[in-house]
Parts: sequence; structure tokens; C-alpha cells
Amino acid sequence: MTTLDSALSIFPFGRIRRHHGIEHATLQVLAGRFPNRNLAGYSDAEGFWVVGDVPTEELASAVNQAIARLQAGEKSLAVHPHCGTNFVASGMVAGLLAWLAMLPSRGRKRSERLPLVVALVTLGTIFSQPLGPWLQARVTTSPDVGTLHAHQITRYVGSNVPLHRVLLKS
Repeated sequence: MTTLDSALSIFPFGRIRRHHGIEHATLQVLAGRFPNRNLAGYSDAEGFWVVGDVPTEELASAVNQAIARLQAGEKSLAVHPHCGTNFVASGMVAGLLAWLAMLPSRGRKRSERLPLVVALVTLGTIFSQPLGPWLQARVTTSPDVGTLHAHQITRYVGSNVPLHRVLLKS
């Protein structure tokens, strides 16, 4: 086990990573069932939230299927193409390159560096695309769900967007 793996397994990080993996797998199962439905999720130490209109029974079925598929070795389900980690990774690379381009430079005004900033940010965004999934697979999610299962699923309808709270237990 690497130092990073050891650090990430400390409570609550290990638990959140497993919940995040189940959240992603659940959203991918639901995307297969409802391909044109907009759904989002957010994980925490108790489970995860699903934002969007989905029947509670379908969500429960998707959670169970997602866990079973992760336990069967479908680790790729824990990495989601629309995870915020992807956006943060690209934003960090682009922001760092923009900052570097704007550092004081002999003889060049800041306004003259704008084309360089745009070029570096564009290249950084393009070349950082693999970074988000890599970070998901190694840092922000875990496909190793062990004996976790959905303990309780509650639907909340208080606004235009329905919410579900999925509590997980071992």
C-alpha cells in the first residue's frame, strides 16, 4: 500500500471514496435506463445524494445493481465522465498556466500577453483531459465497496428538482 493509499483510507476519506464510487456507478446505471434524463450526485461520509427526477424504486434498483457490478469487478463504473473532479483538474491546470503566463516579464505588458494566456489555457485544458479520470480512479473514488449496501433511500420534493438521499451501511 502506498503512502497515498494509506492517507486516503483514513476515516472519513476511505468511506467517502467508496460512497463516491457507488454514486458514480449508480448514475451510470441510471443513465443506461434513462438516457435523456439529467441527474447529478454528491457524496459524503453517510452516503450520497441524487439530484434529479428519478423514481425511488428505480434508484433503489440502480444502487443495488451498481454495488453488485462493482463487487463483480467493474471498476470503471466508479469513474464518471461528468464528475466535478474532471472539471477541477482542467481548471487547476488552466489556471496555473494562466498564472504562469501573467508573471512579470521583461518588456511585455500584461495586455500583450493575452494571446499567450489564451493559447496556454486552451492547450492546458486539452492536455489535462486524462487527469480528471486518473484522479477519480486513484484519489476521489474507490470501486472497493466491500459489504456496503443501501440502508435507506428517502425522496425529498421541496423545490423544482427532486432529491434522493441514499444512506449506505456495511
